[in-house]
Amino acid sequence: MTAPLAPPDHRPAVLAGFLGWTLDAFDFFLVVMTLTAIAHEFGRSDKEIAYSISLTLAFRPVGAFVFGLLADRYGRRLPLMLDLVFFSLVEVLSGLAPSYATFMVLRALFGIGMGGEWGVGASLVMEKVPPRYRGMVSGLLQQGYAAGYLLAAICYFFVFPRWGWRPLFFIGGLPALLALFVRYRVKESEVWQRTRAESWGQLGRAIASHWKLFLYIALLMTMMNFVSHGTQDMYPTFLQRDRGFSPSLRAALTAFSMVGALTGGVLAGLTSDRIGRRRAIVLALACGILTIPLWAFAPSVPLLFAGGFAMQFMVQGAWGVIPAHITELSPDSVRGFLPGFAYQCGVAIAGTIGAFEAWLAERLPYAWAMALTAVTVFTLGAVVTALGRERKGVVFG
Repeated sequence: MTAPLAPPDHRPAVLAGFLGWTLDAFDFFLVVMTLTAIAHEFGRSDKEIAYSISLTLAFRPVGAFVFGLLADRYGRRLPLMLDLVFFSLVEVLSGLAPSYATFMVLRALFGIGMGGEWGVGASLVMEKVPPRYRGMVSGLLQQGYAAGYLLAAICYFFVFPRWGWRPLFFIGGLPALLALFVRYRVKESEVWQRTRAESWGQLGRAIASHWKLFLYIALLMTMMNFVSHGTQDMYPTFLQRDRGFSPSLRAALTAFSMVGALTGGVLAGLTSDRIGRRRAIVLALACGILTIPLWAFAPSVPLLFAGGFAMQFMVQGAWGVIPAHITELSPDSVRGFLPGFAYQCGVAIAGTIGAFEAWLAERLPYAWAMALTAVTVFTLGAVVTALGRERKGVVFG
């Protein structure tokens, strides 16, 4: 069978998907970057503020469930636009939170918006690009997450020392503007138009018939989110508590590591088009284990920068393959719902990793807490990936 040509608007769709995930991640990582400052203002411990990260991740499946169902029933564009406006509004309100309790409620609501964006955006993009370029575009799309982290680090570097943490969240209102771009430049997915369910009942039966696939993808995404959040969420806190890094130096190392993430994600995604999705993921995770000593125990600042770069190169290298891999595994009729919801269920489970590392760091040196967590989750992630299947290059629709 000859693969169809890419729709004429596939470039705007890729740009919208990339920017949506970038701004989503930017908003999320503002809490990671400002965790100690928020804790100080609200009179709480690092661990209590870290629970807000877990809460955000725990509510992401709710967003994936709601917006994923809407995407399979009514198309990809409208749910994506609604989601962008919703999480932008919640992010701005987070910067106005008067108390710890209000802040926690808003971070839960933000989790709903964050959970809805990935599945809808990924299905839209992957359905529009040619199969032979799917891995490369997958790597680019997923690195919106790293780009968001990089953007958060840059804004933290310039804004936080002068004005504190609240103005950073006001910048998080920018995704609302992206909804206008989607409205006027991105067309609906032709694959969805050809394969959409005719009723809610038909959609429900299609989802129920693929429960085994859902459980596997949810398990895979649990492991992959342990890998990413276990090496990212508490790392700025580790740099401050264990190494005594200033806010500027923490931001610089984080930004440099995200350059490694951007590079690794695109290269691994491109590699997966040649060697397969599972092999590319397992290779990146195996190499990631080798970088742990440099990442956690480097004796000097330059070597710690090198370790951060290498670690995120491998972590996001593995993640760069994920959008292509799990959307290819998912049938046409449930592609808006199944991969995104399974992904966010994995996030909800893995969201405990930050609080766990903070707990472990109260009993062990911070470096050992980070290192032992990383080697465990990298190994489990590689095993789960290798035991699955793949459908590299399948023609959608």
